Amino acid sequence: MESLVESELDHLDISPKSFLAIQDIRRQGMIADAPATFKVNNRASGIEDTVIFEQKDLSCQAFPVMEAIRRQGKLCDVTLKVSDQKFSAHRIVLAATIPYFQAMFTHDMVESKQDEISMQGIEASALEALINYAYNGRVQIDSKSVQALLVGASFLHLYPVKEACSDYLKNRLHPTNVLGIRNFAEQFVCQQLVEAANKHLQKHFIEVSRSEEFLNLSQAEVLDILCRDELYVTSEEQVFEAMLAWIKKDMDNRVDTLPELMRHVRLPLMCPQYLTDRVAAEELIKTSFQCRDLLDEAKDFHLMPERRPHLQTFKTRPRCCTDIVGIIYAVGGLTSSGDSLSTVESFDPIVGRWTLAEPMSTLRSRVGVAVLDGQLYAIGGYDGQERLQTVEVFDPVLKHWKLVAPMTSKRSALGVATVDSKLYVCGGYDGVGSLSSVECYDPDTNTWNMVSNMTKHRSAAGVTTFDTQIYALGGHDGLSIFDSVECFNPLTGTWTQVAPMLTKRCRLGVATLNGKLYVCGGYDGSVFLKSVECYDPVTNQWTKVAPMNIKRSRVALAANCGKLYAIGGYDGVSNLSSVEVYDPNTNCWTFVSPMCAHAGGVGIGVIPLAPSI
Repeated sequence: MESLVESELDHLDISPKSFLAIQDIRRQGMIADAPATFKVNNRASGIEDTVIFEQKDLSCQAFPVMEAIRRQGKLCDVTLKVSDQKFSAHRIVLAATIPYFQAMFTHDMVESKQDEISMQGIEASALEALINYAYNGRVQIDSKSVQALLVGASFLHLYPVKEACSDYLKNRLHPTNVLGIRNFAEQFVCQQLVEAANKHLQKHFIEVSRSEEFLNLSQAEVLDILCRDELYVTSEEQVFEAMLAWIKKDMDNRVDTLPELMRHVRLPLMCPQYLTDRVAAEELIKTSFQCRDLLDEAKDFHLMPERRPHLQTFKTRPRCCTDIVGIIYAVGGLTSSGDSLSTVESFDPIVGRWTLAEPMSTLRSRVGVAVLDGQLYAIGGYDGQERLQTVEVFDPVLKHWKLVAPMTSKRSALGVATVDSKLYVCGGYDGVGSLSSVECYDPDTNTWNMVSNMTKHRSAAGVTTFDTQIYALGGHDGLSIFDSVECFNPLTGTWTQVAPMLTKRCRLGVATLNGKLYVCGGYDGSVFLKSVECYDPVTNQWTKVAPMNIKRSRVALAANCGKLYAIGGYDGVSNLSSVEVYDPNTNCWTFVSPMCAHAGGVGIGVIPLAPSI
């Protein structure tokens, strides 16, 4: 918990409040030596019988005097003792400012009549600091004193000081200390600090898992962490490596816990190569029948899709840390007059503002956009004259766009998804008709390859990745608009039908959030839509959620920071620059800052920011 800075808690109103408490104690006839009463006869005529004079700064002036008197050792009537250290004070001041002493001195407790009181459960340095706080409302908090002060404040029921200490620790959470602070906060019921520590742990799991604190956790504590959906990892392999490092820190005493911990590592989410080359090759796995069974289960998941319903759902549910901030990029799209753009702008949800980014080399509306390995891809689209098969990629670090291999087919109004470090483009329109074809891009080889066609020709469909499979939703074939949904297994190369949407839609927005799939807006052939529905893969059912505030066709939908962003679109009259956000906790949509350079029809990609330590 080492820190380079110090902070002070300064309750400027402690003296007025405490003066009132002193008055109240005096009225009860407690502690004060003798109440002072007298009578005034008002014989003057023509004036009010009662006049009230109030010196508002009296308490502010009086408490420094009390503190000075105490430092001189005068008028003190109680001594507090911790070990061999003693601190003199005034009962009335302690009772007025510290709830623990108010209860002690104003009730028939033995200590209320003792001149010297022994204190247990608090360090001498902390008691001295909190006695000073009783007189001046100030306490200095630093890395050496914060723990003792929080313990002491908790013991004396000084909740403002306890909260200040909690805030001090909250602002100094780090992967190397977060587990220790969390444990400390749990002991002293600092719930907000516990929650902040849990969020920090989840957000910085990879760094935390390398710390000594993590390697020294108990089995129960490690198990609690491995079970969390909210861990921020780029692959489940990182969770496996963290678990294995914990086992190997104390092999003799921990190896027997391996099967139980392995049950909570989501092996089916690992790529087949890692399962074979790393997990299956690990000697600890080889020598455990239970671990080998779990490994076989994961292999079956990849090789035999028909067995997937028998797996527990959490094992195939990707982890999702909703605290991770992503920068939303709006790519291409349309001007208010309907012209294609090469413009790109980005939205930072922390500052709530759109700013211009580097433009593409090509005009693109109805463009497919995806993020792969932290880079932004703009695929196909329409430049105002023809459908495109070119592809360019943006590096957010270098802030530069470059062309990569073009697709096999020209496509606008296409859908794009990423699975296992590859891009998949589905359907679209080639200038002649709607497409059912699907092709896959491998960035390692910079090549495109055709894979299995969808069961329908789909243009302007919603396409997204969900539970390691690709979902294609709605769209049209030039004649009909669909409510149907099909999903693609990249390992088997097959498309299968799932439950249809409640409403047929093309030009819809689609995104996944918290283990569910959401669709919004679109066009049903007669009406521009603002309705929103949600798909639960466990029940294979769709349900309605709160509609957007306005109708949006050609809307882009993005999940970010635990919320959904509906961006741009067309309401049947004009192209839209407005943006609204859905909070699943409140089931409500609210507007945020509109785009600054687009008027609808954009493609959207979200590049997560690496958590800052």
